[in-house]
Amino acid sequence: MNAMFVSGKPEFKYVGNMHGNEVVGREVLLRLIDFLCEGYKQNDQLIHFLVNSIHIHIMPSMNPDGWEQAYRNYNYAKEKGGDPDWLIGRANNNSVDLNRNFPDLNSIMYQHEAEHKGRNNHLEKVEFAIKNVTNLQPETRAVMKWLARIPFVLSANLHGGDLVANYPYDTTRSGKPQEYTKAPDDATLRYLARSYAKEHTKMGQPHKACDMTGDDNFGEQGGITNGGEWYSVPRGMQDYNYLDTNCFEITLELGCTKFPWDWDLEDYWKENKDALIFYILQSHIGVKGLVKTTDGVPVKDAAIKTTNMTSGEYIAHDILTAADGDYYRLLIDGYYRITVVAPGYHNATRCVRVNNNLEAQRGAQRVDFELVSSDKPQPSQEECEEVRIETVEKEYPQELWEQLYRLQLIKRQLTPQEWERLVRRLIADLQK
Repeated sequence: MNAMFVSGKPEFKYVGNMHGNEVVGREVLLRLIDFLCEGYKQNDQLIHFLVNSIHIHIMPSMNPDGWEQAYRNYNYAKEKGGDPDWLIGRANNNSVDLNRNFPDLNSIMYQHEAEHKGRNNHLEKVEFAIKNVTNLQPETRAVMKWLARIPFVLSANLHGGDLVANYPYDTTRSGKPQEYTKAPDDATLRYLARSYAKEHTKMGQPHKACDMTGDDNFGEQGGITNGGEWYSVPRGMQDYNYLDTNCFEITLELGCTKFPWDWDLEDYWKENKDALIFYILQSHIGVKGLVKTTDGVPVKDAAIKTTNMTSGEYIAHDILTAADGDYYRLLIDGYYRITVVAPGYHNATRCVRVNNNLEAQRGAQRVDFELVSSDKPQPSQEECEEVRIETVEKEYPQELWEQLYRLQLIKRQLTPQEWERLVRRLIADLQK
């Protein structure tokens, strides 16, 4: 772990083929492995930076048994001149949908929110869950142990059947089948989804909806969607990552056809290649650092608490330091107060202006902390400048202030050209 931190490497993962009949993710991940290896051997500058600065984990198939069933169905359909069945191979060999098989942590989180108490991260020990949650499948248990062992920072789970980047929460708070359900890191999660969609050749552009009704026309909204707003998914892997680990995961739907003909696979690779690479690069947004004592001892499981100083809002999702005291906190551009809290030590606070510059091919901004034992005098803390000016807040109604803040968040997620087009459209609407 020490070597991992010194080399400045966050842990990243791609998981494909969770539904065995959704094979595009499996195929593009296998191709991605070759692409990374070849690019590294050919001294491609970007590939060298990615491989040298990020630990990249790739699981092409989480559901090999389902894939085997789907592949047999594919060959049968090919012989008969028809299309493969839409559902065969979706579940595992025990007929269980693996993306409805993880522990239900959303219910725990929503209860904590309602009661204004309880943890907002790492909600359940994996050993407890494996022992007490019924019907956990072998594939699910293996992934849960994997997530508990490696401190992943960023992830994507590759599916098929639509063309969109989906971000947490997947499970609605109210229990409604469809409802926008914000996670505390909504702005960053939206940015992450958008980072993939805009680099995909089709996802972020206007495109034909996959469903026959045209209700899910994601191409008209930049190729992204909140999971709960699309449809509620209980016990999914995406929300489990966010609520039980430090990992931010999104779900990628890579196309309307779940099991396409083999001659179409090259087109799928070309559509996703740049997006796959660019998304890995997002492991370097925000801040990273090391938390240790004044004696240089790493502090494990210290809580990294973050407040957005532009809005004054505490982002109610802490992350924890790993075994060697290292942490990675994904954040979009902005001004933040970072506070480290650990039992037996005084809190430590730093003020940070995040200005992500991925084109420079450098790691996240480093912000280290040194904790003083609580039996010693408390050191002075850094005071963070208050961005929100009270006179401005009094001059404008709170509703307008919130709208301005939302526009600021939108601007951060758009290119300059996209922002300029949006401003022109808003001005035209106001002039009507």
